[in-house]
Amino acid sequence: MKRLLDICVSATALLLLSPLMLLIALAVRLDSPGPALFWSQRFGKDGTLFWMPKFRTMRTDAPQLPTHLLQNSVNLLTGLGGILRKSSLDELPQLWSVLVGDMSLVGPRPGLFNQNDLIEMRAQNGSHALLPGITGLAQVSGRDALTLTDKVALDGEYSQRQSLLFDLRILALTVVKVIRADSIKH
Repeated sequence: MKRLLDICVSATALLLLSPLMLLIALAVRLDSPGPALFWSQRFGKDGTLFWMPKFRTMRTDAPQLPTHLLQNSVNLLTGLGGILRKSSLDELPQLWSVLVGDMSLVGPRPGLFNQNDLIEMRAQNGSHALLPGITGLAQVSGRDALTLTDKVALDGEYSQRQSLLFDLRILALTVVKVIRADSIKH
């Protein structure tokens, strides 16, 4: 049932949001040199690697590190980057990853290929066995305001509590959090 929800919602959203996504892509290209999409290698279910798209919010010379580990990450943002991140519009291309089955709408956020500590922590609590999500329990519980340990604990809690009803609740809370721009630091 979860996969069916993922396919239906992501296909519908991609279709309905395609004009907005086209405008964002154009704005990103006009705002700074480089491609509109940034593809980063992420680890997914059981640690398998996949390529995840986002609208590019950082300069092309930015190192591939989690944003919280970058010094002066604000200086690496493009002019439009802060707005896209604060509004979470940079995440829209991930609907493609949901459609093709690399991600789900709800699950632990996919870690960067080099976040070995995150991979190890998720393996310990079993959340590594889940498809990563565009949103998840950690995102609606504090997002950037949480420590990595807290996020992983919430990923573990989600893996124990997951159900269609719980996913729908997290999706509804995500909409509220995005509208309010809650707990977004980067």
